[in-house]
Amino acid sequence: MSATQTLTHEEAQRFYDRFGTKQDSQSWYEDAAIDRLIELGQFATARHVFEFGCGTGRLAERLLRDVLPSDARYVGIDISPTMVRLAGERLQAWSDRATVQLGEGTALLRQQPSDTYDRFLTTYVLDLMSPADIRTVISEAHRVLVPGGLLCAAGITRGCCPLSKMVMTAWRILHRCSPKLVGGCRPISVADFVSPDRWQPLHDETVSSYGIASEVLVAGCRKAGELSQRVAR
Repeated sequence: MSATQTLTHEEAQRFYDRFGTKQDSQSWYEDAAIDRLIELGQFATARHVFEFGCGTGRLAERLLRDVLPSDARYVGIDISPTMVRLAGERLQAWSDRATVQLGEGTALLRQQPSDTYDRFLTTYVLDLMSPADIRTVISEAHRVLVPGGLLCAAGITRGCCPLSKMVMTAWRILHRCSPKLVGGCRPISVADFVSPDRWQPLHDETVSSYGIASEVLVAGCRKAGELSQRVAR
């Protein structure tokens, strides 16, 4: 079985429909990387956030409650109807400025207008997608972001210390045996898909929690051949 074999969109939808609220149980290894991503992505100054793969809405709730300005707007999508329902219920207190939508089942974001958002957020989603779909998502992020908007991504990656190298090697072997054993996720580097002619690299680091390594990446959107600057300073 190829190391790059991934779940189909339909398989991923069925898996996460069944997984439901259990997704939040992964916080024990995700939170350290997400804390760092929120810091590096400067969400305290964000005005319009798009989240690709919003899951149960746990991260969106945190951003809206504790981090984002009181008038900032949020749009999240997910491939799973169960996740969309859970996230919608979770974000009901911010229904005047937060919207959760069911994705179309592809990596394209046809419902999202160009040059609209100043943050494109995705956590622990790209690592379950095929290389072709990752490239499409990154391209769509570039399209929907305003010049200088920030791509903010986190996901499992290659190990950076002896313990995490051992753990992530075992993870990769499980994925090769059957992607379903690890929810379709595998260690990748999102930086490999971020072209310097379209993105200004700002941060790319690895955070290890209990031996599970996560990449934290922030890149600024370059448009019209100009060097984009950060949205917030």
